[in-house]
Amino acid sequence: VCWTYLLKDRLSVKVEVTASSRHYVDRLFDPDPQKVLQGVIEMKNAVIGNNKQKANLIVLGAVPRLLYLLQQETSSTELRTECAVVLGSLAMGTENNVKSLLDCHIIPALLQGLLSPELKFIEACLRCLRTIFTSPVTPEELLYTDATVIPHLMALLSRSRYTQEYICQIFSHCCKGPDHQTILFNHGAVQNIAHLLTSTSYKVRMQALKCFSVLAFENPQVSMTLVNVLVDGELLPQIFVKMLQRDKPIEMQLTSAKCLTYMCRAGAIRTDDNCIILKTLPSLVRMCSKERLLEERVEGAETLAYLIETDVELQRIASITDHLIAMLADYFKYPSSVSAITDIKRVCRFQTSECLMLQLLHSLDNLDHDLKHAHELRQAAFKLYASLGANDEDIRKKIIETENMMDRIVNGLSESSIKVRLSAVRCLHSLSRSVQQLRTSFQDHAVWKPLMKVLQNAPDEVLVVASSTLCNLLLEFSPSKEPILESGAIELLCSLTQSENLALRVNGIWALMNMAFQAEQKIKADILRGLSTEQLFQLLSDSDVNVLMKTLGLLRNLLSTRPHIDQIMSTHGKQIMQAVTLILEGEHNIEVKEQTLCILANIADGTTAKELIMTNDDILQKIKYYMSHSNAKLQLAAMFCISNLIWNEEEGSQERQDKLRDIGIVDILHKLSQSSDPNICDK
Repeated sequence: VCWTYLLKDRLSVKVEVTASSRHYVDRLFDPDPQKVLQGVIEMKNAVIGNNKQKANLIVLGAVPRLLYLLQQETSSTELRTECAVVLGSLAMGTENNVKSLLDCHIIPALLQGLLSPELKFIEACLRCLRTIFTSPVTPEELLYTDATVIPHLMALLSRSRYTQEYICQIFSHCCKGPDHQTILFNHGAVQNIAHLLTSTSYKVRMQALKCFSVLAFENPQVSMTLVNVLVDGELLPQIFVKMLQRDKPIEMQLTSAKCLTYMCRAGAIRTDDNCIILKTLPSLVRMCSKERLLEERVEGAETLAYLIETDVELQRIASITDHLIAMLADYFKYPSSVSAITDIKRVCRFQTSECLMLQLLHSLDNLDHDLKHAHELRQAAFKLYASLGANDEDIRKKIIETENMMDRIVNGLSESSIKVRLSAVRCLHSLSRSVQQLRTSFQDHAVWKPLMKVLQNAPDEVLVVASSTLCNLLLEFSPSKEPILESGAIELLCSLTQSENLALRVNGIWALMNMAFQAEQKIKADILRGLSTEQLFQLLSDSDVNVLMKTLGLLRNLLSTRPHIDQIMSTHGKQIMQAVTLILEGEHNIEVKEQTLCILANIADGTTAKELIMTNDDILQKIKYYMSHSNAKLQLAAMFCISNLIWNEEEGSQERQDKLRDIGIVDILHKLSQSSDPNICDK
């Protein structure tokens, strides 16, 4: 056996228009209906498992003729059914086949066929629709274009176990987001599908279960409804728990675990419910073990990561269940490049033994399978590590102490797969919440270098998580802060503050705020220069409160240390005072106004900068107003301003005290000294 020919068998065969293919298409135009039927049946047999023949028939125009025959009322039910079967078989070929069918408007024709009274024809149309809608090239919206389709499909659910299986499969593949969930929910999907979970057909039960998993995902309304649905006297969660039992097929265990996970995350089931702690979580951990298929391990890890993502106690339970942290290390032991496959092909080229050749090809098949899932495995492992380490310091320590963990994360940051990179960054972000790890492992492996590289050129979804991680690496106790500054981070972060993406604006200004904390004057000057006065004040007028708070935090950090305060206020004082005035006059929450008053207190601590307050009667009146405010936080912040302005040991303190006495500040202080709040009274 020659390697060249064996390799050719693995490649897609080019389309060749053959005489036999023409013969099949010609038969479709025969005036004798019986010969047409016979031709369609022969065509059906010819295309089974033969992608070359399918492609030939599509090129020769078989699809429009088949659709014509399918839609003709004069065609016999048998002919229409066989046409639907052949079209379904063509759809099972390549994605290009499906595209060709869609171009011929096959979906409206098949949906029209569902109005027929003939069950066999309806089932054939549904089977074909199922094949087309489960293809990744088919837009899900095509199912929702005609508002009469969904209610009609709901009505067809009662016709047979095949209509139940196909319709549930169509729903589960075409339900992509809240809009689709709402449409299906409003047309009675829960009530119409619930009883199918007790069907005698495994396929029907399985497809119904998948329907509920997509309906419940991030949907509190559906989840709250599901938790109270009774089927044969049992609540749905109880039925899902029964489907988790080890004697059930793995596919069923995984999907029922998804249903319970999604209902839990949507708030319909408590995180401390026994069905979550004792059933769902252990089942998902079990799916991560070596004994499971690679695709099952991926699905198990990703679902578990989602289940525990926001709950500290579930994270702790998962971390000590079946040595999960160590178990996940095995997810990285699969080929991550084509190098292993290339090596086998190189050996094959020089082999003459047919037996050895077949053994090598079998190895190639296994490697192809492993390579296909290797990226997914690493992505799933990073996701689960990120969830496990989201809150608990001890868990983070265990994760980082796992064999080669930091090296794996660093390698993951430069992977070709965008999904692996995103998951690696999420894992790094989770671990970066640890003060101890920022000071040790993160420094030892210089993780800031690949992270900065990721930030140079990445889609927004990666940039958001990477910039969040950078915020942590720029905290004052992080050894990475200095090298990050030297690598040109200020320019990068300033550009993020101009992004249309809200999360990126928040992270950009947040990172600059951390960078400015107790920073040298040069760094502060570089930040102000990179940000520009115009951009800084645009951020102060941002409609999002998080952007505003972080920008105020940045200003507060910039305006610390007297020489820095005086220097910055000498160049930007007018604009800063204008911004402070606007915020104190605006409709902002207590936290925003407190932060603004703290900025004023910092300015008041400057040697020359405090004159910008003393010469601004409007600002002085605002400080006076907030000293008498009903909120204690604002009162305290306003008193800090006064305290810094009247400090006795500073030049000009007497004049300042006299002016403040003249505007009634002393009278207010006397009143506050009688306050029942000890913090205010002491101040």
